[in-house]
Amino acid sequence: MDSQSRGRAEHIDPADQWVLNPNTGEYELRLTPSAAQSAVPSPRRAAGAGARAASPRATSRTASPASRTRTAPGRDVPGRDVPPPRRRRGVPEEPLPGRRGRRPVKKKSKVKKFVLWTGGSMAFLLIATAGAGYLYLEHLNNNIDSVPEDGASTGGFRKDEAINILLIGTDKRTGSGNEGYGDAGSVGHADTTILLHVAKDRSNATALSIPRDLVVNIPDCPTTQEDGSKETIPGSSGVRFNTSLGQDGRTPSCTMRTVTELTGITPDNFMVADFNAVKTLTSAVGGVEVCLAKDIDDPDSHLKLPKGTHTIEGEQALAFVRTRHSVGFGGDLSRIELQQQFLSSLMRKLKSNDTLTSPSKMIKLAEAGTEALTVDSQLDSIGKLKDLGLELGKLNVKNLTFTTVPVIDNPAETVKSTVVLDEAAAPQVFDMIRNDVSFTEVKAQKKKEKAAVAARLKGPKADASEVRVRILNGGAESGSAQNQLLYLQNDAGVLKSENAGNADAAQAKTTLEYAPEQADQARRLAAIMGLSGAALKPGKSVTNSQGLPTMTLTLGKDFKGAGVSLTGSSGKTPEGVRKSTADKVECAE
Repeated sequence: MDSQSRGRAEHIDPADQWVLNPNTGEYELRLTPSAAQSAVPSPRRAAGAGARAASPRATSRTASPASRTRTAPGRDVPGRDVPPPRRRRGVPEEPLPGRRGRRPVKKKSKVKKFVLWTGGSMAFLLIATAGAGYLYLEHLNNNIDSVPEDGASTGGFRKDEAINILLIGTDKRTGSGNEGYGDAGSVGHADTTILLHVAKDRSNATALSIPRDLVVNIPDCPTTQEDGSKETIPGSSGVRFNTSLGQDGRTPSCTMRTVTELTGITPDNFMVADFNAVKTLTSAVGGVEVCLAKDIDDPDSHLKLPKGTHTIEGEQALAFVRTRHSVGFGGDLSRIELQQQFLSSLMRKLKSNDTLTSPSKMIKLAEAGTEALTVDSQLDSIGKLKDLGLELGKLNVKNLTFTTVPVIDNPAETVKSTVVLDEAAAPQVFDMIRNDVSFTEVKAQKKKEKAAVAARLKGPKADASEVRVRILNGGAESGSAQNQLLYLQNDAGVLKSENAGNADAAQAKTTLEYAPEQADQARRLAAIMGLSGAALKPGKSVTNSQGLPTMTLTLGKDFKGAGVSLTGSSGKTPEGVRKSTADKVECAE
């Protein structure tokens, strides 16, 4: 304890408390002489040893033993050599007995002494911090639970390649306060599963949710047992996806194999989270923001929140991600949308300055993440998790797209409880991920194309009497071309029109092909028929039966009859694949 901490710090420079001991050649802490316990003794002599030889410098000061030995104030202990007490600032130096005619010893610079003092302290702190940091990393390493991936992965993510991480949330009721959730006695099924794909250039990512009630084929799974032995768990056909984990002793590596079988994508790594992960991670970041479009009072999940925006954490956050009966259609697909909203908000909070600049939050995150997650054997150290985190940290959340495997109700069921792949849409989604195609870029490109298509309808329109067009039947009902011709000539004033018979091939949509110089004619005919911009196909003109340039109208299978608008009431075609990005707050309905 120094003089400052004892309340004696008035007018005392901390550097002045460290003095050079001439017997040891080292600086030692020296408190004010008024404190009896403040003297700093020199090293104790060994019992029975002879008197220490005096240095020439000490001998020159005095010829008597008394002048060679000084004792601390209040202590008459022979044999302990101590340096003379330092004088207080402003007090003249007293000459030592026997010293005559010698110039005062030049005082060392206080700045140098202060540098020595603080430098030594800083060195100690750095060493201590490094040691504590090492111990803390070891502590985090000891927090990590890992299980074998049994050869089901690619061998682990690579910094110079696209990354595919399988995130699995189980319904196992482990942890304090979780008795009211999940199925009693559950071994932990794949209750929530997301395949996170991060592009090779880290510019974008896709989080693909896999419904737990999706009917899949689970392949045979070579699995490492607790005693280290291997056992192959037989596969199953036509079962729920969530049984790929826990059922019959299946481990996360089996869920990984099932995802590969389903999508054609082999994950690099997996992470398994239990109920506690949601609670501890949300508390570590100080809560996440969610939005509800209506009041929710769900007795099953225990979530009770009024509509509007809320910041949730802990038990309330877990109740939010488990809610399904009070949102959407009340099924698992509705809950997936709720979970995607939650994860988007969590991602924004993790990337916010409020989190990244808070040491306490980062430590809480490290603790929560390592304690709540179980990872595969390729991610079994804090160093590997840190490297993965650095790669994921390069992503801008506005380019993180959440989507769900396209599915339809199981047609084999009277009471719908499971879903099957939408064979028309799912293969395209899987192919985009396999080929590292950005969902956000595709969305932007579609928006650009949509704007260009819409622009085809903008501009001057020719008079109906100037429109010249030939009509082909390309899949519409028999006689449609003639009926449309009669409508155009008799009701719409398009007199320069003719029936050109059947098209070479059938087509789904009605189209109008025209040359650039016929754009004003095309816009007039589009207005008459209710054609969308997508139906207008800039190209080239052909000649009609009279040898004059003309447009070509091909009636597709969507043709509804002469005089019936093809646009419909909304003019929009459902995409079928729901998408949302992580940079926006969407209210759950």
